[in-house]
Amino acid sequence: MNVETFRASLAQAAPPAGLAEAMQGLWWDAKGDWARAHACAQAQDDAIGAAVHAYLHRKEGDIPNARYWYGRSGRPMPVGTLDTEWMELVEELLP
Repeated sequence: MNVETFRASLAQAAPPAGLAEAMQGLWWDAKGDWARAHACAQAQDDAIGAAVHAYLHRKEGDIPNARYWYGRSGRPMPVGTLDTEWMELVEELLP
């Protein structure tokens, strides 16, 4: 799967089979379902899940919580746009 096929999958009712929870979180985020995206990110208890979790709290505007999750992910808080961060995460996490 590449970025184009991932974006095309957003027309479907559910994420493509086989995506890790964090990647599903990015998929649900793109669909506008923050709560479902958050649940997916929380379900992946590793640095990648923490990075998506951090992004989601940054998007929500809960900066203190986002800082905590960026710390858990081992990444600094990005200074770029949320759209840029989403794309960078997608590109990094695609299989």
